[in-house]
Amino acid sequence: MTALPTPSKVKLGLVIDLDTCVGCHACATSCKEWNAGGIAGPLTDENPYGKDPSGVWFNRVHSYEIAPTPACASQGSIVAEAAQPAMTLHFPRSCLHCETPACVTVCPTGASYKRAEDGIVLVDEDKCIGCKLCSWACPYGAREYSPVEGVMKKCTLCVDRIYNENLDESERQPACVQACPTKARHFGDLGDPESKVSKLVAERGGVALMPELGYNPVNRYLPPRPRRHGTGADESVAQGTVTTAASPLHWLGRLLKR
Repeated sequence: MTALPTPSKVKLGLVIDLDTCVGCHACATSCKEWNAGGIAGPLTDENPYGKDPSGVWFNRVHSYEIAPTPACASQGSIVAEAAQPAMTLHFPRSCLHCETPACVTVCPTGASYKRAEDGIVLVDEDKCIGCKLCSWACPYGAREYSPVEGVMKKCTLCVDRIYNENLDESERQPACVQACPTKARHFGDLGDPESKVSKLVAERGGVALMPELGYNPVNRYLPPRPRRHGTGADESVAQGTVTTAASPLHWLGRLLKR
C-alpha cells in the first residue's frame, strides 16, 4: 500500500462559501473545460447528447431544500436561535485533498499519491490499474472512474495551471475559482494562518466535512449566514426574545446528515 509523506507546511486547498454559491455549475463546467486538455485529460463523456449521458466530472453541485425552522428562545445553557425561512442550499463537491487521505493509503500500486511540497493529492494514470479501491475508501465520493481509459481520475487543484509561469499571476488559480461569478470559491494556503483563506475561515467559522472520520480534509466550507424573514417577521425576533442568530454549524450539520 502507498505511504504518506511527512505532513507539509503548505496545504493548498479551496474555501467554498455556501452563503454565496448560487448553484450555477460554472465551477463544474470550467473545470471540465480546463482539465479535458490538462494532465488529467481527456475527461471522457459517453453518449453526451443521448438519453442517458455519463462522464467524468471533478466538480459536482448538489442542491438541497431546507425547511423553515421556528424561533427558539434561550433556556439555561441552550443558545437562542432566530426563526429561519425556507432556503435552497447549493453544495459544491470535489476532492478535499485530505492530510491523511484513505484513497492514497489503500492504493496497491502507488498511483494515488500526496505531494509533499503542497499537499495536493494526485493520480499517476500510468500506474493506475482501475481497481477502484480508492473510490471505495473515499468517504466524500470525490473519485471518478473512466470506463473508457480504465483508470481513476480526480480534482488536481489545476496543478498544471497554478504553477504555470506563462499565465498572468492573477490567473494562476484553479479554473473553478477563476470562473465563479459570485466569488464563492477561494484558493490558497490553508497551512498558513496569515493567508487570506485562513483568515476567511477564522472569520466565518469555516468547517471541514466529517472531521470525526480522521482524514483531516484541507478544504473548508463557510456555512450560510442566518436568513431574515421579509414582511411579517417572527414576532419573537421583533420583540427581542431571541438574542442570537442561528448557529452557522446548525445549517451545515443538517446538510451533512442527509
